[in-house]
This record gives sequence, C-alpha cells and structure tokens, in this order.
Amino acid sequence: MKTISKVFRFLFSIYGFLVFILLMLIVFPFAIFASFWGKMKGGNFIYTISRYWADVWMFLIAVRHQNIFLSPVDNNKQYIFVANHISYMDIPSILKSIRHQRFRALGKAEMKSLPIFGFIYSKGAVMVDRSSPENRANSVRILKSLMQKGISIFIFPEGTFNETQDPLKIFYDGAFRIAIETEMPIKPILFLDSYDRLNYKSIFSLNPGKNRVVFLNEIGTVGLTQNDLPLLKQRVYDYMEEKLLEYKASWIKKTNQG
Repeated sequence: MKTISKVFRFLFSIYGFLVFILLMLIVFPFAIFASFWGKMKGGNFIYTISRYWADVWMFLIAVRHQNIFLSPVDNNKQYIFVANHISYMDIPSILKSIRHQRFRALGKAEMKSLPIFGFIYSKGAVMVDRSSPENRANSVRILKSLMQKGISIFIFPEGTFNETQDPLKIFYDGAFRIAIETEMPIKPILFLDSYDRLNYKSIFSLNPGKNRVVFLNEIGTVGLTQNDLPLLKQRVYDYMEEKLLEYKASWIKKTNQG
C-alpha cells in the first residue's frame, strides 16, 4: 500500500504542477499589464487575479479549503497578519483565506528567481533579503508606507519553513516591532493541513484533501513600547503554539501533543 500511495502522490504531483504552470501562463500577461499601473493599483490587481488563480488551482487538485474563525476579520480594519510557515501550500492558502482585505505579504527575495511565478510574486509582495540589514530595513520602510495607505500586511514570523517537529520555530522580531510602532492589531492565523497537502520535504508530495485555516483572536498593541516587544512576541508565540497543539497539527511530535 505504501508503494501505491507513493506512486499516486508522484503522478498526482506531476498533474498538479502541470495545472499550476498552465494557470500561471494564463495569469502572467495580466500581471505584466498590471505592473505598469504602479505598486498600489497594480499590486491590488495582481492580488485579485491571484485569488482567482488559487481558487481554480485548488479546485482542480481537489484541495478543499475551509476558513475557521475563532473571531471574525473586520474588513474595515487593518491588521498585521502572522501565520505559521510549514509548506509550499501556504502561499495559495493565504490567497484563499484573506479575501476582502487589501494586503501585502513580506516575501523572500530568492523567490524572484523562479520563472513566471517569481515575477508575479515580486510584483505583489514586498521582497526582503534577510542576509542584508540594509535590505531588511528598506523592506520595513515599504511595509510602513503601505500601512499608511490603508494596506494590511502579512508576515511569516518564523521567516522560513518550520522543519522541526515542534509546533513553531523561533519568531523574528520584525512583525512585532512594526505592530508596536504602528499600533496595529496582530491577527494570528494557523495553517493546519498545508503540511499534509504539500510537504516541504518534496515537491512530489502533493495530494488532495482538506486545507483548514484558523483565524485566532486578534492581539492589540495600542500603548505598547519597544520594551514590550519580547513579551508581545512570546504572547503571540504561546497562543499559536497552544492552538496548534489543540488542533493536533500533524507535524508535531506525539510527545508535544501530550
């Protein structure tokens, strides 16, 4: 049975990525066109068409997406969305989850090198090279300027894939420093099933099934100072870890799940 399962995943992954490429080729001309509209208008349009891309792709690969709200998202309000990062499936999951907010994601600079997808991604996201302090600082300035224009932002505080068997990796400070400086509420999100849909260990691990995303209660930052940053970061970390354990996320070691 294990051999049959591996063969199925391999063949299904090839199918899924052929569909992925075909849809990217369809979206690509629209992204080029939108890139001439500037960062704001063009970026908003790219996110709109990317949401349709995610809808169609997930439908064709039989991934059943579900948003679960422990508290609702106020679409008249700005947030700093933070989420755990466990899979390549996290990016389309973002687009399926945040539907009625204007937002920008902070993305890794190396993604720009990917053919077609990298171009689209770079035009919609704020790219950061974590190895460069100057680039990191510039990315923060761009995020703050977008927030001044009514745009929410999305950050993976782990920075990269959590390749441990723990609920989360250690968080970077960036999202929490920006939240304190702007007094924007933090809205934590959990990607529960993206690890099972497309494992970070192999691009040939794609398989159909459920894809739950949980929106946790927001955490306010009004009145906090940078002295409160460690406590804020730990509070968000502990809250997300608690809920990942409660939902029994599949990558967590049995000993961690109790």
